[in-house]
Amino acid sequence: MTSRPTPGVRSNAARLGLMAVPVAFFALFFAYPVAAIVGRGLHTDGTWQLGRIGDVLAQSDIRHVLWFTTWQALVSTALTLLVGLPGAYVFARLDFPGRQLLRAVASVPFVLPTVVVGTAFLALVGRGGLLDELWGVRLDTTVWAILLAHVFFNYSVFVRTVGGLWAQLDPRQEEAARMLGASPWRAWRQVTLPALGPAVAAGALMVFLFTFTSFGIVQILGGPAFSTLEVEIYRQTSEIFDLSTAAVLTLIQFVAVGAVLAVHAWTVRRRESTLRLVDAAVTARRPRGAVQWTLLAAVVATVVVLLLLPLAVLVQRSLDAPGFRYYRALTEDDGGTFLVPPIDAIGNSLQYAVAASVIALVVGGLAAAALTRRDAGRLVRGFDALLMLPLGVSAVTVGFGFLIALDEPPLDLRSSWILVPLAQALVGVPFVVRIMLPVLRATDHRLREAAAVLGASPWRVWREVDLPMVRRALLIAAGFAFAVSLGEFGATVFIARPDNPTLPVAVARLLGRPGDLNYGQAMALSTILMVVCAVALLVLESLRPGERTEEF
Repeated sequence: MTSRPTPGVRSNAARLGLMAVPVAFFALFFAYPVAAIVGRGLHTDGTWQLGRIGDVLAQSDIRHVLWFTTWQALVSTALTLLVGLPGAYVFARLDFPGRQLLRAVASVPFVLPTVVVGTAFLALVGRGGLLDELWGVRLDTTVWAILLAHVFFNYSVFVRTVGGLWAQLDPRQEEAARMLGASPWRAWRQVTLPALGPAVAAGALMVFLFTFTSFGIVQILGGPAFSTLEVEIYRQTSEIFDLSTAAVLTLIQFVAVGAVLAVHAWTVRRRESTLRLVDAAVTARRPRGAVQWTLLAAVVATVVVLLLLPLAVLVQRSLDAPGFRYYRALTEDDGGTFLVPPIDAIGNSLQYAVAASVIALVVGGLAAAALTRRDAGRLVRGFDALLMLPLGVSAVTVGFGFLIALDEPPLDLRSSWILVPLAQALVGVPFVVRIMLPVLRATDHRLREAAAVLGASPWRVWREVDLPMVRRALLIAAGFAFAVSLGEFGATVFIARPDNPTLPVAVARLLGRPGDLNYGQAMALSTILMVVCAVALLVLESLRPGERTEEF
């Protein structure tokens, strides 16, 4: 008589099967290109020049770059958490007119190319900017401009990551603590905050990685006084042509990010617990009491002052010329900056973003499903951390790596359109995983085990147990994957073909050319990018699941 595999054995086999696609994807399109560019810099004349690591670290200016990169990322993350937690609460728990529109608008800054974000803040805090005109204050020569721009850029990352889980937490648990005599602050601190711990940690991790590898914002607002690892890698690669120093800095960045991810994975696993989740559609209520109205007013003011004001500067500058001259110029082929009219970048970006979103959802969804079980071994938990590495490794390195590694059969993709979506999906996958994983892990694992014992296949368990609760997180993940694909610049600038530019690449090239017309066209394209993103996110908000309560 042939024995049947136990549910535990089948579960482990299914989890390893789910991991196969993400492992292959990251091995081919991340590890291989990065290894190729590092090898090009440190492997010369048939030998490894590992002594360069000590030589680079011995330079005082490099140590200063490392110190500034670390502390500005920590401060930027702390400020984002301070501003983002109230926003996550308001968007998750309060129902007010215009909530979906405000949430979509708040997400727009994240998809803007960092060069545009830096330019917008320079117009606000630099010479002749709004602060200079009103109060004679300039911040472009201080680190505060960089920190504020980082909060502007990452606000929606934290709000949506934390708010996605917060909206599904059963509010009756906190209400029960209140009935037992706990104050509102104590009930939130002892009941809600521990449940939000994994999501808060995931949001903080993503913010830290983005600020740790900040490039465009620091380059524009920091000037020669401030430099992050990413800026230094770019300088060593494109200006000094010292590939060995750039390779060493890439390894340092890789090790630092790996250490942060390892600590994050260890702390989150220790604090995870099964949560009581409900349909997010029934948890939001009208504001009641002075505290909730004050929080709502503060969040609206934050969105208006911190987020909308820089965006308004871009729109105003795109309309500086009479008769919509800058917008009309986008339809013309000047034969210089592009081989096609700049307006074609809109269609290119939308097509690339859709393809990248599909890839990111498939790869990230499979990875999140594989990482859901709490009895995963060290190999699986290590893969959880590795999925975040594309956010912490130099986009410049990845872009050059694509050109060097993917130029020979069977991976000769340099002339293929799929190369751009693959690079964009590398950044989208971590968002899909980090947004879906807290919700999946919060599901009571006994339901999956019971379904498996009753004979349900892994696919049926996913479809009937996990999917009903993860639908909202899936939509949020799709929105972020689409948004980050639209705004990805660091790697795309090296692989986008001149006859098929993306919006961020087109904006950067226009900003790099002198003349008011080029600058105005860059502002016009940036405005179009904002509108496209806002519409896409608003559509996703309207597709949320219906008003049906599902409890675990």
